[in-house]
Amino acid sequence: MATRKRLSPEESRTAALEAARGLLIETGPQSVTLKAVSGRVGRTHANLLHHFGSASGLQKALAQHLAQTVCVTIREAVEASRAGFGSPREVVDLTFDAFDREGAGALASWMILTGNEDALDPIVETIHTLVDELASDDAIPPEGAATVHEQTLTLVLLALGDALMGKALANSLGLPVGAARDRAERLLTEAMPDVLGLQAPG
Repeated sequence: MATRKRLSPEESRTAALEAARGLLIETGPQSVTLKAVSGRVGRTHANLLHHFGSASGLQKALAQHLAQTVCVTIREAVEASRAGFGSPREVVDLTFDAFDREGAGALASWMILTGNEDALDPIVETIHTLVDELASDDAIPPEGAATVHEQTLTLVLLALGDALMGKALANSLGLPVGAARDRAERLLTEAMPDVLGLQAPG
């Protein structure tokens, strides 16, 4: 008779978050419940309550988990661009994919609609930390140019808005589906080389 592997608390929590992420991508934020996640990972409802406290606690932890994963990838893309191996477009695509394909936008909007008012805190705080680390003290933009924080605000708002209604809005305006990404790339290419040292497309 097969026995179930005993996981450490951290392993159990990580497994639950990965299961929640899978449910989010496959069937949407409304499916990220304690019951659904516990069924997917083969753990009890009480086990998940111990880790997250409630369904909203699980969703908030998932938002933070997504943000941390995304920021690691974005950092790698920025560093590659600085070294001449990447491009601002890669940074844009990774950010937009995080809110769209990876479900962060849908999760955030669902949490807000269901009364979890601090839903965006983990995403905002994680991105803020990343930006602070990338914006070195001596990287001062020219007078009148946007700061890293201003550009990040624009990029994240564009990505979030695009995830929620970008396709429908672009179609209604007669624009390509990727119009918001193209616009974000132009903004990043024009404004951020002076701040982050990103390489313009060759």
